[in-house]
Amino acid sequence: MPDAPAGDERLIRIRSGARDREVDFWTAAPEGYGDGRGLPVCLVLHGAAATPRDYARLGLARFLTDAVRRGAPPFALAGATGGRLSWRRSGDDDPQRMVREELPTWCARRGFDSGRLAAWGWSMGGFGALLLAEAYPGWLRAVAAFSPAVRPGDAVFAGVDRLRGTPVGLWCGRQDNFLKDVRALARALPEPPVRATWADGRHNFAYWGTVIPDAFALLGAALTPPRKA
Repeated sequence: MPDAPAGDERLIRIRSGARDREVDFWTAAPEGYGDGRGLPVCLVLHGAAATPRDYARLGLARFLTDAVRRGAPPFALAGATGGRLSWRRSGDDDPQRMVREELPTWCARRGFDSGRLAAWGWSMGGFGALLLAEAYPGWLRAVAAFSPAVRPGDAVFAGVDRLRGTPVGLWCGRQDNFLKDVRALARALPEPPVRATWADGRHNFAYWGTVIPDAFALLGAALTPPRKA
């Protein structure tokens, strides 16, 4: 956990039409940037064992402040409860549509710049972030995926060519059971990943916390400056 304070961090309940239920909606701005008004946004897609209620305990807002203090361009984090559906539709429950259609609206109401978006996820959320970028090519400025729960032949591999033009960063621990498959994904990408890092670590936040600074630096750079018209 970095020795940095959380900035403006909020957790509320909000109605999601895409998921047909109330969900937790969490946001964080780096310390020193007030409520984050005008900042671009990195959308956070959680893994199967976490929800936005865990983000304060995991220190995500503190990691954000630390990254900005280290020189990353400032941005906000925002995420909502996606359940355990791998961020895909199941019947009337569509967490991917929530992220695509509702999260940007909720972020805009907070005053964030929802025209500049990236996505970050770990495990199931890494799978979901990659799938989101494939479903909407060009919508995200970058994708950071930690130990994404991918397998050759799955939906992410099937749509990998749709990631052309989207900067993708991949991180995975050498003791992670997904390492072989994540390396296969790195080779399958239509363009080389902007980051492909394999270091000692397992499928947990003990490892993921060590690579958050690298990912946040990449995401901040991708979100800044605004795209030219």
